[in-house]
Amino acid sequence: MAIKLYTAATPNGWKVSIALEEMRLPYEVRVIDFASSEQKADWYVRLNPNGRIPTLVDEGFAVFESGAILVYLAEKTGQFLPKDVQGRSRVLQWLMFQMSGIGPMMGQVNVFARYFPEKLPSVIDRYRREVTRLFAILDRQLADQEYVAGEYSIADIALWPWVSGYDYSGMSIEGFDHLQRWLTLVGARPAVQAGRDVPIKRDRAAEIEQATKAAPKMLV
Repeated sequence: MAIKLYTAATPNGWKVSIALEEMRLPYEVRVIDFASSEQKADWYVRLNPNGRIPTLVDEGFAVFESGAILVYLAEKTGQFLPKDVQGRSRVLQWLMFQMSGIGPMMGQVNVFARYFPEKLPSVIDRYRREVTRLFAILDRQLADQEYVAGEYSIADIALWPWVSGYDYSGMSIEGFDHLQRWLTLVGARPAVQAGRDVPIKRDRAAEIEQATKAAPKMLV
């Protein structure tokens, strides 16, 4: 039975499709329709109690939360997660950095700068300052190593879809030379490009339009 990925065209969804492409695992895609709030449907919540994407089902076993899915796949395949205690910890630390920092903060920028009906400059500025601070941390981390945790890992896979969307969030990476190098390096990987095109390849304008229309339903 093939792995089934329930997903949509968002950074959290791309994290998992990139990992599946990198690990060369066969998988089927089931697109979740935000416009109809399909992520809140009873059948889906039975798979993912949080009612979000992505969800992965492997041999009948459901895994939700994108970070947990990345760890599951890395352990399943023995790829992109070191086996020694300290190497594993380094990767997991940066994975948690994405899950608790980069993702939520960039998500808040998108909500308040793009979707929220009332524009609140002080709130938008607050989240943009925090994202800039997190970008600076990444830039320093990448100053003396090629990838975030040394070798290419699920930490890079988790971070790239979010950080690469800096322009969509109205952020700048000017002056973050190491971060720019890393974005180009990771983005040039064929598996990253293939995973970024899941569930379907679309031009940026169409993607932004759909995300904007779906935003009110995504926030509930």
